Amino acid sequence: MKKQLFKHLAVAGAFLFGAASNVNAAPDPNFHIYIAFGQSNMAGAAGAAEPETKPYPRFKLLPSMNCPAKGRTLGVWTDATSQLANCDNPPSISVADYFGRTLVDSLPDVTVGIISVAVGGTALKLFDKDNWQAYLEDPARQKENWIINWAKAYDSNLYKRIIDLAKIAQKDGVIKGIIVHQGESDWNNNHWAEDLKKIRDDMLKDLGLSSDTVPLLAGEMREDGCCRSFSTSQVQRITKVMDNAWPVSSSGLGSAGDSYHFNRAGYIEFGKRYAKVMLEHMNRVSVPPSPHTPFKGVVAEIPGKLQVENYDEPGVGSIGKSYLDNDSENKSKAYRNDGVDIEELSAEPGSYVIGYTEKGEWLKYTVKVADAVDYSVTARVASAAKGSAFHLELDDKPITDTVKVDSIGGWGDYKEITFKTSEIAAGEHVLKLVIDGSYVNIDWLDFASRADTTATIGNKGMRLELDKSATYKVFDINGNYLGESEGAKVRNLGKGVFMLKGSGKTMMIRNVEK
Repeated sequence: MKKQLFKHLAVAGAFLFGAASNVNAAPDPNFHIYIAFGQSNMAGAAGAAEPETKPYPRFKLLPSMNCPAKGRTLGVWTDATSQLANCDNPPSISVADYFGRTLVDSLPDVTVGIISVAVGGTALKLFDKDNWQAYLEDPARQKENWIINWAKAYDSNLYKRIIDLAKIAQKDGVIKGIIVHQGESDWNNNHWAEDLKKIRDDMLKDLGLSSDTVPLLAGEMREDGCCRSFSTSQVQRITKVMDNAWPVSSSGLGSAGDSYHFNRAGYIEFGKRYAKVMLEHMNRVSVPPSPHTPFKGVVAEIPGKLQVENYDEPGVGSIGKSYLDNDSENKSKAYRNDGVDIEELSAEPGSYVIGYTEKGEWLKYTVKVADAVDYSVTARVASAAKGSAFHLELDDKPITDTVKVDSIGGWGDYKEITFKTSEIAAGEHVLKLVIDGSYVNIDWLDFASRADTTATIGNKGMRLELDKSATYKVFDINGNYLGESEGAKVRNLGKGVFMLKGSGKTMMIRNVEK
């Protein structure tokens, strides 16, 4: 099969390899994602120490707001450092910090991601998709303007912010649970457990999830604080109101010196307790990491032609990534069902290409190299954009310079360009096609040993390296024109010294008949 893609779309040009957010093809089952929401104890109310402000291996955050000073962008995965729910500086820690860190420590083959949305002092209604607006418009909120201003950081609609982020996260991993700490502002709400069930059920429905596989955990209030009775009357009652919902004890946790908040040691222990309860009830099927594998089990051979749409099948985990793309869909739905953009060329049925490529994207191929030599590579490409370019790597080490395509015609105007590799070792390797300049469509790569492109000189078989696709003019030592080569073969020369001109080169050769 050949490959092709794009028609004449002047708007976007070439395809993106269907990314990430970095995005990967299929969600990684070993990337566990948790939704965390609530009021100030979920936002954080005790100063963070250095351990919480440093990245922790395999613990990630999908920021719920832009924090330029922290280098965070809304909806773009980053390291999970305090403060998780907002941009406060100096930061504070919350229940979610050590919940995530403890899960990472307990699940050595798993990466943990957190989506954290919290507003101090708010009632549960602010998280209700049907009641948040009425809650903010209530005249009582005018006396609580910090709630209104804090909510504005999430565009006021906290439920929508959570769902939007969760849908982004589902492209990369699997939502495994929901953790909540809220209630101080609902101390007299006798239907709190039912209200929480509605929010939980709405989230599951909007995200296509099931309560069977997504536990909800709610933490108790301070046992010596304002709302101890609420823990008994409402938090403990969630097990009777909804399925797969579990309370987390706050017994013995330290106070911040007020009636509502925990101290740093309290948050650390509380987070560990949340993690322990989650581990007891989560639907965890351990999926070991696995490497990417050749497409349809066929290893591409070098020398030979490589159809670029036949990149490796993705595996599991970071070692299983076979491509990186800036979105997660195959826009044309052709040939393969993942995130790489592939299209069948209308002028060449059965021929496919990749396109919509963007700088930084890449594809991987398992290849078997026959000989330890350098290779000549011919690529069939199209581009109508300035700066289009790519290069090749073998086992993550560059083997070519940047190959510039740079607006060679229209998106459907495919041409062949030739470039060279450095010498590469024989055996099985991983070839990576890396996009250096956006919007180049690529059909195939044809590898030929440069030893295969040498010319035969004279009747007795003198050989030297020539470009097999070029025509060379042949002159004698006095500069007299003798004719042209037959492709890469120069024949019927007698003894003597000759000059060849072609392919941007001038070469002197000596033919000695035996």
